[in-house]
Amino acid sequence: MIKREIITIDENRCSGCGDCIPGCLEGALQVIDGKARLISDLFCDGLGACLGHCPTGAMKIETREAEPYNEKRVMHESIVHGGSNVIAAHLRHLADHGQSVFLQQAFEYLEEYSIANPLKNETSATTVDQNAHTAHHHHEGGCPGSRMMDFGEKGSSSVAPSVGAGSALRQWPIQLHLVSPQAPYFHGSDLLLAADCTAFAVGEFHGLFMRGKSLAIACPKLDSDMGIYVEKLTAMIDMGCLNTITVAIMEVPCCGGLMSIVAEALRNAQRKVPVKKMVVSLQGQILSEEWV
Repeated sequence: MIKREIITIDENRCSGCGDCIPGCLEGALQVIDGKARLISDLFCDGLGACLGHCPTGAMKIETREAEPYNEKRVMHESIVHGGSNVIAAHLRHLADHGQSVFLQQAFEYLEEYSIANPLKNETSATTVDQNAHTAHHHHEGGCPGSRMMDFGEKGSSSVAPSVGAGSALRQWPIQLHLVSPQAPYFHGSDLLLAADCTAFAVGEFHGLFMRGKSLAIACPKLDSDMGIYVEKLTAMIDMGCLNTITVAIMEVPCCGGLMSIVAEALRNAQRKVPVKKMVVSLQGQILSEEWV
């Protein structure tokens, strides 16, 4: 058993409509006794393609102890029986979410069993990272709002953008509930954890805060399930090997909760990383900037 992200279903909110089933190509979900059920930890990749199909909001991603996801078993028991279109949709799903390791394993399975790779003209085992964005344009199903995208070195210049200049955003998604701690763009990065309001208060937020950093945003007052935030940040520190964390908060008291979340994650983590605290005024001035 390992601690990882996996789907959880609120039975009280689930209507049993089954809209989530087609979104889970891995076969981890079934409707049983009128409710959607996660039938196997082994089949759930935790990427959340099913979330956008749930009309009642009964599904979410949680971090808990679970069996490791098994890509080759998923291919053998769920994917290949669906034929070429299902195989292609599954491969694109992995590519869209930056899961290069699982995608490589899927390619190996197809080669091992002499099964045609329907995406061989789009992606290959040696060009997964370069072609993940290409596969995004052919995506069928899943949740576009939570699809993982790495924008690479776009906006990595140290020069602050002028009016009308391009974005410094390097990845998607950015909301802390939606990001995966195992996403490749977090590995070894300098993380900016920003309170939601900071980007609206600071006129030059991209140049002053975001340039060259990975990003996660959160609101310690309005967001729910703060424990999940602690678990995700702990995983980013230990599994993602974060280099530094910069916490950008507003001067209002409730924003201090974001620092508390980071402090708890650091206490739980095996690794220790430097943390910088930046406090922004309601008019957008940087009131303080210090390593804590």
